[in-house]
Amino acid sequence: MAEFTGWLLDIYEDAADGLALWALADDGRRLRLRRTFAVRFYAAGPDGELRRLWQYLRAQPIPVRLSRTERQDLFHPGLLPVLAVEVPHAPDQPRLFQSLQDEFPRLNFYDADLNIWLRFAAETGAFPLARCRFDCGAGGRLLALEVLDSPWDLDPAPAPLRTLTLAPDCDPTHAEPRFLEAAVGGCRYRLAFEPLRPLLVNLSALIQRHDPDILLTSFGDTWLLPRLLEASSACGVALPLNREFGRGTAHRKARSYFSYGQVVYRGPQVLLFGRWHIDRRNAMLWDDYDLEGVLEAARVTAQPVQAAARTSPGSGISSMQMLTALRGGVLVPWHKQEAERPKSALDLLRYDQGGLVYQPITGLHSNVGEVDFISMYPSIMVHANISPETTRSEGEPSTDQPPGLIPRTLEPLLNKRIALKQRLAEMAADDPLRPLYQVRASAHKWLLVTCFGYLGYKNARFGRIESHEAVTNGGREALLAAKEAAERQGFEVLHLYVDGMWLKREGTTRVSDYTPLLEEISRRTGLPIALDGIFRWVAFLPSRVNEAVPVPNRYFGVFQDGSIKTRGIEARRRDSPPFIAEAQMELLTILARGKDAAAARALIPEALTALRRRIRQLREGRAPLEKLLVGQKLSRELEKYRSPSPAAQAAAQLQAAGKRAEPGQRLYFVYLRGGGVHAWDLPTRPDPRGVDSARYIELLLRAAETVLCPFGISAEAVRGVEPGRLFPLPSRRGLSGGDAAAAGRRRIRAFSGEVSDVMM
Repeated sequence: MAEFTGWLLDIYEDAADGLALWALADDGRRLRLRRTFAVRFYAAGPDGELRRLWQYLRAQPIPVRLSRTERQDLFHPGLLPVLAVEVPHAPDQPRLFQSLQDEFPRLNFYDADLNIWLRFAAETGAFPLARCRFDCGAGGRLLALEVLDSPWDLDPAPAPLRTLTLAPDCDPTHAEPRFLEAAVGGCRYRLAFEPLRPLLVNLSALIQRHDPDILLTSFGDTWLLPRLLEASSACGVALPLNREFGRGTAHRKARSYFSYGQVVYRGPQVLLFGRWHIDRRNAMLWDDYDLEGVLEAARVTAQPVQAAARTSPGSGISSMQMLTALRGGVLVPWHKQEAERPKSALDLLRYDQGGLVYQPITGLHSNVGEVDFISMYPSIMVHANISPETTRSEGEPSTDQPPGLIPRTLEPLLNKRIALKQRLAEMAADDPLRPLYQVRASAHKWLLVTCFGYLGYKNARFGRIESHEAVTNGGREALLAAKEAAERQGFEVLHLYVDGMWLKREGTTRVSDYTPLLEEISRRTGLPIALDGIFRWVAFLPSRVNEAVPVPNRYFGVFQDGSIKTRGIEARRRDSPPFIAEAQMELLTILARGKDAAAARALIPEALTALRRRIRQLREGRAPLEKLLVGQKLSRELEKYRSPSPAAQAAAQLQAAGKRAEPGQRLYFVYLRGGGVHAWDLPTRPDPRGVDSARYIELLLRAAETVLCPFGISAEAVRGVEPGRLFPLPSRRGLSGGDAAAAGRRRIRAFSGEVSDVMM
């Protein structure tokens, strides 16, 4: 084996070789390479403890190289004296470090728990799917590696990956699957689960014949692969899920944890070596950006592809920050030690205010432009150089320092996202590259959304609350500057929300009419800003509890190109039954055909006819049961509920059937008459005659009210809609934004807490 070019697929520790690498060569070969790889970690603390650590390490059977040196810790001034521990054989390091954790509790450890991909990326500049030149010696030993591209390339050379798709013929939580459906190389196969031996033999033959790079499964983590592995062991039939011969699969347990005010559940994982396993049902953001988005996230974060598919964007940002630190000689703390600095009540009042909200004028408005800062908070971090080591204790950035770790991490990602958005703006709607750019931009969006939250997250490696506060302070100042610029140019500001403005001005209906304003805002703030679009009409909605109180992030509207934008209404809620969400979007789609607000009002009779048809479907029991499913998360252990919620009732039913639900899991159920529910994952389906149609009609009418009330149709009129009734007369509600001005007085307020929908 000599020199060749290709793509880097996988890296993992190997007990014999130190490091195993898999490469996809230009000629189509999948090659296993090997090389020795040393890893280094550090310890800091009292001199006496460091001397004892030195003696302890010298007495261990694992050989190490020890030295005293100095390194930068972002949370300490100057250089920090540390003991450097170099382990020549990478697989030995985790085991060695495990023995130190309890033995030396007074020491602070750094660079100690990093995955091998991050270490390799820091040393070589490589990343998943990097195009490389490999120089190899005898036996596949890697002598040299040259990276030929960058994770920030807009059009990287695509690797010719082979994918084997596997899925049971039904959801195994609902019924026992009878067939395994497989697809590879343009062919589809249907393999019976019983008897098991022929299934395993045929599946093994498929894997060996096609040698896929990706096993793309449904329920692969939670049911399929564990079932196949169990059958393989029972039948004595080898199943080559790994490309690495003789190596077993890696397993991660399911877990529940608390994040951003809610309980999150992560299912178990089955990970492979030499090829990737991705379970679409257990992937973090598969519905947002599918496989291409996963691969893009892996490229820019240097996470293993299997990890990038399953972990949160916050883990991706953390990985990027650690990579920047490793390359810059900055220590990565094992456990963060930095606590929030004491503040007076006046300091908290001044700095801890969150994002700025200018409450909307409720009602219907025509020809409204939506202007948004592009990735506002990440842009502020880069533009104002906000990082833990550059932020003063009073929560303000220091502008006279070199770029900090956080800006250095975010700048290339931010630039790539802006470049992709610019290309998308220039592309035709039917350009074949458009979907690819969209999913890549979506992967970037989620990374950039979470980078702000992680800056203030107490357990983040490089989080600091003062930096977090400096970002929100910069956001408030930028939004106020934008508002002032808009009003100076004669615009009426209808609404501000953290990073966006909704504006109107008589006669302003073209994109070019907003160009002078965008240029002025960019000049004042130094931040990128864009016109998201011009609404033909948009409705800002009041609170259901008090009509005089606007809701900042609850609105819907139609852009000039006919596309619909919704926020905070039933169609956007994950707990809305699909039937209700589809019915609401049907009403909006009908009204969206109107070229202006008056034309939309003329379509209300057609919308009411559609509403009556939906009501009849519910009354007559013709709505499919799967369209009536309500999805709610289980917020705690079942035993801790005093008054069981519908989700808890569903969990109790599942537990009685031998299926345990964990906190954070989303449970699906159907409402029944009498106030009960029927869990969807029970072995039996609910009787359609027992479905609580009155409750679903109530949900439907609430969704219809949301859409129709801004057009002057009162809630009473909506609820009076029945087949054969006359068209209800408009009420005085919602005829125009001006009519609603008294009820929706403008208020500027600041709120504290995480903002998860900062426009990206």
